[in-house]
Parts: sequence; C-alpha cells; structure tokens
Amino acid sequence: MFSRLGPWCHDRRKLVLGLWLAALVLSGAVSGVVGNAFRDDFNLPDVESKTGLDILDANFGGQGTGSIGTIVFRADKGVNDAAVRAAMEALFAKVAATKDVTRVGSPYAKDGAQQVASRGGDAGKIAYANVELPKDLPYRRAGEIRDTILAAAPHIKGLRIELGGFIFASFEQPSSEVLGVAFAIVILIVAFGSVLAMGLPVGVALFGIGIGSSLIALLSHVLAIPDFATFLGLMIGLGVGIDYALLIATRYREQLHAGHTVRESIAIAIDTAGRSVLFAGTTVVISLLGMLLMGVTFVQGLAVGAAAVVAVTVLASLTLLPALLAFAGERIELTRRRGLIAAGLVAVALVGIGLKITPLVVALPLALVVLVAGFFVGPLKREVPRRAPKPRQQTAAYRWSRMIQHRPWRAAIGGAVVLLVIAVPVLSLRLGFSDESNFAQDTTTKQAYDLLVDGFGAGFNGPLLLVAELPKGTSVAGLSVITKAAAADPGVAFISEPRPNDPVAPTAAVWNLVPTTGPQNAATTALVSRLRHHVLPSVERATGVDVAVTGTVAVNVDFANFLGSRLPYFFGAVLALSFLLLMVVFRSLLVPLKAVVMNLLSIGAAYGIVVALFQWGWLSSVTGVQPAPIEPWMPMMLFAIVFGLSMDYEVFLLSRVREEWHRSGDSRTSVADGLAATAKVITAAAAIMVMMFGSFILENQRVVKMMGTGLATAILLDATIVRMLLVPATMELLGDKNWWLPRWLDRLLPNIDVEGHADPLPPDDDDDLDPVLAGVS
Repeated sequence: MFSRLGPWCHDRRKLVLGLWLAALVLSGAVSGVVGNAFRDDFNLPDVESKTGLDILDANFGGQGTGSIGTIVFRADKGVNDAAVRAAMEALFAKVAATKDVTRVGSPYAKDGAQQVASRGGDAGKIAYANVELPKDLPYRRAGEIRDTILAAAPHIKGLRIELGGFIFASFEQPSSEVLGVAFAIVILIVAFGSVLAMGLPVGVALFGIGIGSSLIALLSHVLAIPDFATFLGLMIGLGVGIDYALLIATRYREQLHAGHTVRESIAIAIDTAGRSVLFAGTTVVISLLGMLLMGVTFVQGLAVGAAAVVAVTVLASLTLLPALLAFAGERIELTRRRGLIAAGLVAVALVGIGLKITPLVVALPLALVVLVAGFFVGPLKREVPRRAPKPRQQTAAYRWSRMIQHRPWRAAIGGAVVLLVIAVPVLSLRLGFSDESNFAQDTTTKQAYDLLVDGFGAGFNGPLLLVAELPKGTSVAGLSVITKAAAADPGVAFISEPRPNDPVAPTAAVWNLVPTTGPQNAATTALVSRLRHHVLPSVERATGVDVAVTGTVAVNVDFANFLGSRLPYFFGAVLALSFLLLMVVFRSLLVPLKAVVMNLLSIGAAYGIVVALFQWGWLSSVTGVQPAPIEPWMPMMLFAIVFGLSMDYEVFLLSRVREEWHRSGDSRTSVADGLAATAKVITAAAAIMVMMFGSFILENQRVVKMMGTGLATAILLDATIVRMLLVPATMELLGDKNWWLPRWLDRLLPNIDVEGHADPLPPDDDDDLDPVLAGVS
C-alpha cells in the first residue's frame, strides 16, 4: 500500500490537489452556513451536587440548575434612586422577555433585599440581578444575549453596569498562533535552507487545521463540544502537521541527494517516513480518544474534535504532501534571493499581526513587491548558495551521541534526576476551576467580580445551595436547626432562612449560603467537604431530613473530584496501549518500556512547571497569572497531547535506529547514526512547537496560557533531556538487549513494518491503487 501510494499521488498530483482544495472550500462553506453549537455539558455522575440539582428540577421548576450570569451595577446616588431604579427595572424586564432567558432575579423584587450591598462605604450603592439561562445553551446564543443586555443598558451619570459569570464572559479567539507560523518560517529556512522545503510543511498543516476546524464546528451539533476545542485543534494541528510533513519532506530530500528521481524519492519517502507518520498519528489519536474513558461528555467532545484534526492532518501528509512534492520536483533544493527575502517579510508581518504591531504588517505587501520584482531585478533572481551536507559522522548530533554513549551512567542518572526535581511541585497539585478573578482587569467579567467583592465579599461570586426533600409532615420552622448549624461554621458568611417550594404543603426546601472565601479558594472547597461530612450529618439525623450541598461551586468540586479519580484509569489505558503498539512495531520489550518511562518523566516535569507557575504563582509578575487551582481536565489533556507527540519523536528516532541496526548489526553505532539522521528534523520540529505553544503565554486567558506553557515545556524537555541524554545513554547501556523479545511472544505478535523499503517500485507497479479513486478519476 505505502509503496504504491507515493507514486500514485505523484502521477495524479493535479487530481489530488484538486480534491483537497475542494474539501477545504466545501467544508468551510458548510460549516459557515450551518454554524456551530459549542457548549459545555457536565453530565455529572451520581454525586451529591447532582442529587441537589435533581431536587431543584423536580420541586422548584429547575430554578438554580441552569447557567447563571449576573448584572452587577453601582450607582453613586444609590441603587434605590428613582431614576436608577426605573432604568434598571426596565432593563430587567427587557432581559426577562428575551428568548432563552428562564429567570431574572431582581434586587427590587420582594425577596431581593439581600442582593443589595449593606456593608461598608458601598452599602446601598451596589446591587446585582441573577440571569438564569438553560444549562445547555450554546455559547453563541449566550453571547447574543450578553450583547443585547449591553446594548439595552441605560446611560445615567454615576451608574455603572457590568456583566459577571462565565456564561456572559467574552472569550477572544487566540491570535498567537500566527507567531508560531512566523517562527516556523524562520526555523525551517535556517534549518533546511530552502523556501519550498519550509512552505510545504506549513501549507500541509494549514490544510489540515482548516478542514479539521470545520469538522469540529460540524461535530458540535452532534456532540457536546466547548468552544475551546477549536483553539485546541489549532494548536495540535499546527504542531503535528508541520511535524509529519517535515519528516516526509526531509526523507524525500535525502533520496534526491542519493541520486533518485523525483518519483522514486516520493515513493521511498512515503514508504519509509510515511509509515512512521501513520503510526505516530495513530498513537496521538489513541491518546486523545483515551479521554472517552472519562465518561464526561464535554471531555469526550474535546477528544473527538482534536482526534479529528490529527486524522485529517495525517491524511494530508500522506496524500497532499506527495502531490505538492511532485509539483515542486527538484526545485525544492533551489532558493532564490527573492523567495528568501519575501519569506522573511511574511514572517515579520505575521509577528506584527500576532503582537498587534500594525506598522509591521506593511511587510506583507512588501513581500509581494519583492516576489514580482524578482522576475525583473537581476540580484533578486540569483540563487542562494546551499551548504553541502556534512558526512553523518562529522555532524554535531553524531559526535554528541558518541560522547553520551561513552559516559552512559552519568547521562542517564543526571537526566533522570533533573526531570524528577522539576516534577516535585506536582506533588501539591490541586484540581479545581479558576474563577472570574483571573480574567483581564479591563474585561466586564472581572469588573463585575470586583464589584461583588467590594459590596458583598468574595463568597458572593460562588454561593452554595442547600437543598432537601422534606418528609411528609415536616415543619419549615423545624428546619431552623439546620440553618443554625450551617451558620455556625466559620467558613459561612451568610445563610438564608429555608425557602419551601409550597408554603402550605412543602415537599422541599432550599437555603442560599454564601461562603467567606471565593469560588477557587481551597477554603471554599474545604467548606463544601466540611458541610457534607461534619456539619450537616448530625442535624440530618436529628430532623430526618437529608440535605444536599449543590450550586455551581459544589458542582465544580464534585466534577474535579470525579475527574481526579478517573485519571489513573485514563493514564493506565493510554500507557498500556502505547506499550503494546511500540512492542509490536519494534519487536522489543525494553524499548517500549523505556519509552513509556521516559515520556512519563518529561510529562511529570511539565506538570511540575505548570503547578509552580499557575498554582503557586511563581513569576506571576512576568506571566500575568495569579495563583489558582489547575483545571481538572488540564492534566488529562496535556497527558494525551504530550504523550502522543513524545511518541512521535520516539517512533521517528527509534525506527531510524532500528533501520541502521538491521543494516549494520552494530547496536552502538546504529544509535549515533539514527540520532544524526533524525536530529535536524526532530530539533526543527521541536523548536517550532516550543515557540508556537510558548507564544500562547502572551494571551489573556488563563487556560490558554496554561495549555501553551504545559505543551511548550513538555516538548522542550522531551527534545533535549530525553532525546539527547536519556535515549542514547539507555540504548548504550542495554546494547543488543534493546531489541530482545521472547521467541514465543514474537510468534504471537502481528507484523507491523514502520521502516518500509529504501528501494522504489518499478513505474508500472503502482497501478493497483487506481480502483481506490476510480469513481472520481
């Protein structure tokens, strides 16, 4: 199959390119017409907060179970000023009449007095209204409601209105990915000295993420996918797209240098590097789909969306890239001054776009001018001299490998110790959801949060609900013992009297409880646990009433605990499957075991850096990040992506080492030869991803910063300490035992060849692929 795929795409390059262009345009048009339905859907398991929500659904018409935003306002003359009150009541009435708004809890309602500040200098000046929306409302519709409220907000001197809550938060699409593309242009040109060799991997990656992003938007109508999935797909698609295309393009150029024709070089590249790409891509997809084991719909949506982007990117690398290489031919080795200057100007323009430095964007039209002038101006037509490649034994990578192999114990122990020390902070990992206090200071979300803190205290941003079904004959007055017990806890700032669903014949009651600390504070999480296990059990037994602690904060606590409890199963499944795949491919027990252990070390170190920066708040003056818990889905997502990408490098490197071992039979020189043969492509790919992922630290959103930092540090550690120290050192220590496999197991395992063959097929032997696309050709 692989030996025929490359020549087939070469011979039908116009058809292949046309099909990919049609797929890009068609998928973009369909997703543009249909739109997206991004949403969060926390299908909670059987936990206490879900029990409370079920009681609210059954007895209070679902009040308090939806997504809740707040309209927070401050009036210099006081919220009860006649003009202010009339204007705000009119706004609340308009919001209540808006489609998809299920309830507006006004501070001017009969039971709304507690929604007006009553303490400090802002007493009577700050108030808020709760706006409840359906829990499965798409983000796009919530954004429309937010815009409606802001447009209808009255303009009165001394009146300030802000919108709080995640449901009304405005999430800007990250723009730092263009910085990653700019860095990719520079790194690829420096590493490979060819504009075409730079442009093809970037082009293939853009095709992959273009179609993949459209697929994510379409899948959001079928699965619960958060809007974060598009950004995630973009990050992964750019990374693996450039990675995979770069590996194949590098092997293609090697074959050209060896004297093969363009067609033969494409055939060999797809038959060798293409196999590694398919296997590596399959590993990434498996890692991502491992998140399906978590049993949470929005996590499963993230997994399917990211896996779809990776699958499309792999397909583009195996079909679109050979077609583009056929168009480029031997010109991939040719770089003229006009192309080099134009590429540099494009990179400068992309930096301007990413950093919002408008004057730099003028480099884009200048690049076009240079390209046009290059056909007429003599100096711009000249070729850029290309450095002759060094013999493999004279490269820095070969010499480095031999140096490490001469001192393997020192390198292995030193590298492992460094990674373990960096990973130490992960021992204090606390999973939880960060709150609105982490938004940028100039956003209405953060302004609303601060107003509530000023007027009511930090706990008002994350109130709890106590909910109970009442046995027949229970008196509401008899519930006061529950109220007093909760109020006596030092972590409770306020608790309301119980509110029955029916004053005459109550079957359920609800209390509003405000903690003394904010939603993301560890003390608030401790309060939830204390109420459930220490404060309420004794009064529940005394009254015969079971009280459930629920509300957004309690749901988040339960969700974090649930995901944390599922992480070992997820880690175990991905590690076991990856071990089995590597064992089948490399016919070895020790190679996959080492790969799993070393990747765990690099991921653990990346976790440690994330905890130090985002939970402990180290370097907060530089990163702009304040201490907060780590989002409960973040370790799982980082593990899936980083483990998959790390396995990419493992497959790229070890498949070449094994190929050299089969050729020479020398386990020691094969390590140095394999490292030297892959060092440039792995280093370039890793540098691109480190810069691309690292650029997201410039974004305002905390989760974007965290994801970018985690990915960048993990890739950096993997490409340096793991690939440059641990791999050559451990391969040297084990020698021929690296490839040991019991004979009985060798007979049981299927044969999967990721090395392929370095000899091209005769021109007529690839016709067997014709029936594959017979219907469209």
